[in-house]
Amino acid sequence: MNYEDILYDVKEGVATITINRAERYNAFRGQTCMELIDAFNRAGWDKSIGVIVLTGAGDKAFCTGGDQGAHEGQYDGRGLIGLPVEELQGLIREVPKPVIARVNGFAIGGGHVLHVVCDLTIASDKAIFGQVGPKVGSVDPGFGTAYLARVVGEKRAREIWYLCRKYTAQQALEWGLVNAVVPHEQLDAEVQKWCDEIMGMSPTALSIAKRSFNADSENIAGIGGLGMQALSLYYDTEESKEGVAAFKEKRKPEFRKFYK
Repeated sequence: MNYEDILYDVKEGVATITINRAERYNAFRGQTCMELIDAFNRAGWDKSIGVIVLTGAGDKAFCTGGDQGAHEGQYDGRGLIGLPVEELQGLIREVPKPVIARVNGFAIGGGHVLHVVCDLTIASDKAIFGQVGPKVGSVDPGFGTAYLARVVGEKRAREIWYLCRKYTAQQALEWGLVNAVVPHEQLDAEVQKWCDEIMGMSPTALSIAKRSFNADSENIAGIGGLGMQALSLYYDTEESKEGVAAFKEKRKPEFRKFYK
């Protein structure tokens, strides 16, 4: 596959996959997800690669989720909602090697979910975390909700989704949402340090450990499948469409006007 929305680079056993849509704050469209799926498959089953790093281009954003400019009731790609995010999330968990989220800026919405499903998260002190789904007529009804609760606890997870606030990297660290926070200019060096340590470990042991960790929460994939079916129906409602319209028109949505 020729990539248009992402960059793929391999160096000393580390594959770095970069969402290359800085002008859209690294929001993803259907094509972006398809390219990410291809890249993760490419790196995931290449035995010369020991670690995968996922990040976003530029200094402003890691990823800000689905591109609202490509959302007209459904997104522009394949899958239940025109965006195969559940397949991408599952693949990040399935590849038999650690995946590190290098969070260089905003990790919002679907981008927040991507870092959550990665094995490890290393963040710049400029990083901002949070959800926006209910603000724009959307939600991630699988790993983005149920697995998030495993990571930060039920009360915090519900706060993140119900209030759609933004959180600093330090808050995320205190909640156990990230593994490390470093000054922005030290981010690459810190990520490299973690990659170097992982590269010294037994790849088979790491693969077994990852599958063992995932086994306990694998049922969430089934929850997500049911949830995505419901989300597909929700996207066709006037209530959901109001969220997208309000976002594009830069106004406050009037969801209850369409709530029946």
